Amino acid sequence: MLSVLLPARNSAATLPVALEGLFAQRGAPAFEIVCVDDASTDDTPRVLVEAAKADSRLVVVRGEGRGLVAALQLGLGRCRGDIVARMDADDLVHPDRLRLQAEALARDPSVAAVGSLVRCFPRPLSAGLTRLEEWLDSVVSKEECRTARFIEAPLVHPSMTFRRSAVEAVGGFRDETWAEDWDLQLRLLQAGYGLCKVPEVLLWWRDSPARLTRTGAAYAPGRMIELRAHHLARGPLRGRLFDLWGAGPTGKRLARALETRGLRPRRFIDVAPDKRVARGLDVLPPDALGPPGEALVVCAVGAAGAREEIRADLAGRGYSEGEDYLFAA
Repeated sequence: MLSVLLPARNSAATLPVALEGLFAQRGAPAFEIVCVDDASTDDTPRVLVEAAKADSRLVVVRGEGRGLVAALQLGLGRCRGDIVARMDADDLVHPDRLRLQAEALARDPSVAAVGSLVRCFPRPLSAGLTRLEEWLDSVVSKEECRTARFIEAPLVHPSMTFRRSAVEAVGGFRDETWAEDWDLQLRLLQAGYGLCKVPEVLLWWRDSPARLTRTGAAYAPGRMIELRAHHLARGPLRGRLFDLWGAGPTGKRLARALETRGLRPRRFIDVAPDKRVARGLDVLPPDALGPPGEALVVCAVGAAGAREEIRADLAGRGYSEGEDYLFAA
């Protein structure tokens, strides 16, 4: 059996269409929809009562209004399925989503969670959201998701379908005052599980000024730096010499967060000739880099296009992404 985990809070305006898309799934395994009404004060409870009367696959759970992570953990505890698909109450879903993602998980037992390509709406999008959508849709395979894991969360949370056993094995959803979905994906990858995507658009991801990723303190840029530093320290930087490419604000913020975890780069690397010292360390040009494998190069440059330029430079030096260098911005 498959369970759809759908938290909802004051979602009466969008929830009916989201549920309609789930009820209309084609060729999917038997499934239930576990909707956690997280103490809504609008017509969400009425919408859910009517929908549950019309379709018994909908299970309504009453939350206490303690926030998304608590609602997710509450709902996960009520899910009966071995496979759990996330969905948000304001998004739209392709009618073949559950079938395609369940099939992808069945094909590869090493994969803990499957996402999909996404389309943000309403359009037109801002320049930043356009770049994010393009990046998300460029990260598809297991290797791409692993390599890119410190740039952003590889899988859009409401597009995820995951093995319940894997998520529970790494501690489930946790409230660490940063993005719960990215934190979960990094823990799954660190534990040796794979992530990948069905290379089709299966989710339409709604953008709005009130979206939690825009308004919630856990998703602020500073918290994302802390999240990266936490998982870098526990993963690829553990016991390893490293250089930090990027002596600008982004690189220095990451260095500061790593220092609080007892880690300090050997030096900074930067193409800007006017940068000589950053956080008391030398700033050297890329030509100062040693041979691949001498030190892991952590690239943290926020400027648009910088990632592509750095990747081309390091590839020309024989560096392998994911082994000899990784991006953290």
